Amino acid sequence: METDLSLLTIGLTLLALLCGIAGLQLWSSGRAQRRDLLNRLSATAALPPGSGAADTPGRRRRFDALDRRLRGTRLGRGLRRKLQATGLDITPGEYAAYVLGAVAVLWLLGTAVLAPFFGPLCGAVALWGGNAFLNWQRARRTERFIGQLPELARLIANGTAAGLAMRTALSMAAEEMEDPAGAELATVADQLAVGRSMEEALTELGDRLPSRELNVLVTTLILANRAGGTIVASLRNLTTTLEERKETRREVRTVLAEVNATAVTVPLLGVGALLMINGMSPGALGRVTGSTGGQIAMVVALALYIVGFVVVRRFGRIDV
Repeated sequence: METDLSLLTIGLTLLALLCGIAGLQLWSSGRAQRRDLLNRLSATAALPPGSGAADTPGRRRRFDALDRRLRGTRLGRGLRRKLQATGLDITPGEYAAYVLGAVAVLWLLGTAVLAPFFGPLCGAVALWGGNAFLNWQRARRTERFIGQLPELARLIANGTAAGLAMRTALSMAAEEMEDPAGAELATVADQLAVGRSMEEALTELGDRLPSRELNVLVTTLILANRAGGTIVASLRNLTTTLEERKETRREVRTVLAEVNATAVTVPLLGVGALLMINGMSPGALGRVTGSTGGQIAMVVALALYIVGFVVVRRFGRIDV
């Protein structure tokens, strides 16, 4: 009896060992496949839409480990969407590494050139500058897309007038138009090809490049796809309206160019004054910021410059 129990115990132990080895091998294989998939995604996911990343090998990506860590966070996912909207050929990991490097460099420069008090301030300026650069690049790409909207609406109207379905008209427009409209429409066409609805794909396009003009076009296409109607006449009327708005926006930008230049000049004057004071009397900023009162004065002055920048920019921002 004891012999049978011992044999049963040994058999169960061997079976458990075999199951453990098989499970370990399966886990190792799955982990290797996941790593390979992440590496492929890292090489193509941050490329601009429609850049042909699926057909040609992309450039070698840097900071893959940091990029993989960021992709699993909410911040990383938001950063990835923002980078895709800018059209930049850069991954979230690369962007984070470059911004952190800029923070370190400006921190050291502020400490060495001005005073130790200005090191953290220069680092904060680097963080703000990185985000401001993405916003500027996104706004620039959106402006280019808005400039292409009249031609886009005309192509879709001509395609639907010729009897093409809405999806086919969008695919045709994606092939004929240049970036960024061509790349964004190619993304919409790819999403429609894998089964996403027209409303979801167009709504996501409006979220990537927010503007009133694009929202009007997206709403028109969604309503036409949902309820039917005179889509051709609506698109041709919309084309005329978009052409007029395009000219109006150009005139407004020309009139407000001086105001926007003033908004940038105001903080630059403050930085120039600090450099001039420190050049005329080396170590003056260090002595001023060495006391609590001096630090409070510097923070107040910095806040006033920021308020001036925001106020002037607000004066130069007119929604057309």
